[in-house]
Amino acid sequence: MYQLEEKIWFWGLMVIPLIMLVFLLLQLWKRRAQRTFASQTLLKRLSPNTSLFKSILKVVVLSFAFACLVLALVNPKLGTKFETIKREGVDIVFAVDVSKSMLAEDIAPNRLEKSKQLVTQIINNLASDRVGIIAYAGKAFPQLPITTDYAAAKMFLQSMDTDMLSSQGTAINEAIELAKTYYDDDQETNRILIIISDGEDHGELATQAAQEAKEEGIRIFTIGVGDVKGGPIPERRNGVIVNYKKDNNGQTVITRLDENTLKSIAEETNGTYINGKNTNQVVEEIRDILNKIDKTEFEAKQFADFESQFQWFLGAALFFLLIDVLLLERRTSWLKRLNLFNENV
Repeated sequence: MYQLEEKIWFWGLMVIPLIMLVFLLLQLWKRRAQRTFASQTLLKRLSPNTSLFKSILKVVVLSFAFACLVLALVNPKLGTKFETIKREGVDIVFAVDVSKSMLAEDIAPNRLEKSKQLVTQIINNLASDRVGIIAYAGKAFPQLPITTDYAAAKMFLQSMDTDMLSSQGTAINEAIELAKTYYDDDQETNRILIIISDGEDHGELATQAAQEAKEEGIRIFTIGVGDVKGGPIPERRNGVIVNYKKDNNGQTVITRLDENTLKSIAEETNGTYINGKNTNQVVEEIRDILNKIDKTEFEAKQFADFESQFQWFLGAALFFLLIDVLLLERRTSWLKRLNLFNENV
């Protein structure tokens, strides 16, 4: 486990492309200026040992030095000691729909990205609850088991896309069935399942699965993303929309938010349906719901001590700077024999 203490310093990496650009412009200016005084043949006679490769190498080394310096300022920290602590909270599993219909852009930027935003903001407002993540389409896939590591949860969440599951569809019942395996029977924590979907479940098993989940003490809350008016499903190539998904008759498929399905699933377990259009409103409603639920004490392991690792990056930066100082912009004998960039031609 690691921490990044001062992430704002990552902006310093933007200087590296600037260094490259300045170097390129300087080389172009030098070449143009030299041509005004002498021909290329004469220049090679006057300065036969000048090395373009050495100049490029110096810039690369300087860039590495600057990157290491930035990382030293960020100050990465590594966890060195595990500690078992007692916390109070509930177990929350997020089931995120990753079917192709979640690419529809009837809610900005699209349904899937909106779902990620909602889950991220909900996690940001949690205190000591445990979270797990499930991805589902035609099948359900365990993305992250129950954990108190919110950073890991958000990292796994951002990696989710519509290509991660080959079987398409919206089998909400599969997600509910998988969620039942997430909770620890040895710890009687309150169990919450939050389903984020457009609700387009073409099966009839979701309500039955919700009834079975209720018997196991799971309350299901559903969040609908999309618009009831619907929208087409874009097909992209290299990030550009080239077409829209069509059915077998060649007609453009329009996918719509099915609030009725999501409401019926939530009602089966005394849960609540929330429209996901307004992120702040969703976060507030989930927060109010969780505040009303009794918290259960459980044990969790986490890193207690973190040691700074900036010194390694600072040392690497000094090493690269030393190399930069020792490098001359003149060919060495071995480099001259290699004739990189055809400089002897």
